Amino acid sequence: MVLLVRGVVQDEPPPDTRTLYLNHPVLRDSASQLLTISTKVVGPIGLLYVCQREMAVTVPHDKNVSIIGSDDVTTCIILVLRHTGSGAVGFAHLDGSCTEECVVNMVHRIQELSMGFPDGRLEMSLIGGFTHVLRYGEQVFYSLMVAVHKHQTEIELVLACVGELNTIMRNNVHWPLLYGAGVMVKSGEVFPANFPDKGPEQPLRLARLFTGLQPVLDVYDCSLGLLRIGPFNYEPMRSVDLWLQQSDEFILQALSTTPDVEPPHTVMAVRIKLHVNNCILYPPYSEVQSSIVDVY
Repeated sequence: MVLLVRGVVQDEPPPDTRTLYLNHPVLRDSASQLLTISTKVVGPIGLLYVCQREMAVTVPHDKNVSIIGSDDVTTCIILVLRHTGSGAVGFAHLDGSCTEECVVNMVHRIQELSMGFPDGRLEMSLIGGFTHVLRYGEQVFYSLMVAVHKHQTEIELVLACVGELNTIMRNNVHWPLLYGAGVMVKSGEVFPANFPDKGPEQPLRLARLFTGLQPVLDVYDCSLGLLRIGPFNYEPMRSVDLWLQQSDEFILQALSTTPDVEPPHTVMAVRIKLHVNNCILYPPYSEVQSSIVDVY
């Protein structure tokens, strides 16, 4: 029982976002404050972009990274964990796959980087998971709450802009209010953001999502300033050429959990994923390493 809200240990993980806000109105207030901040368009300099099913951890004195962020979040949830003593911060883009493993690994990395800082606590922020008729976001939220609740380390939930607080109704369709967020590495400030430049090796990183590989990859070594993707194995998909011949609308309806509210570039990103999965440019055993300094 280590999930805390305002310093109070929660006996059980909240079953859904509505219950969370009913029991803790202060979280509704902090989410509303986040929504008053204008969305920042973040450029590539000093940015570490985290794709879906990836995580990264760094420290305030990182010379290469000043912002960690992600976008294209609809039913997924962005997780930010920060140690208030050392300032070490972790960031993940979660879709419900291997959530508990991700929480364990992220907490472990932050604790490693926080050795020598006896004071401080872990604070957690959540953004995403808008209200959807099929409740995909609620499933991701609950799996994350259970994972945090089971962990031995106390984790304080300080911000949750999820569910109904991250949802607006347009033409009888639920839409996310925020599609992305970033965190300032030095200060820990979380802010709404989108990222036109999504970092190196984007096609390979996206294609991994269609391979059936579940783990959340830790993609960054802050001691070396090195972005590392993989290694991982994958098999080429069957009938990719047939998929690529389909209309944009068909691909959107067939391969998106939220086709009505996806960003405009979604179909192009899906086509890139499909192409790379069937492309001979990448061998079945893939490992890519890029220095953040070299890339930007």
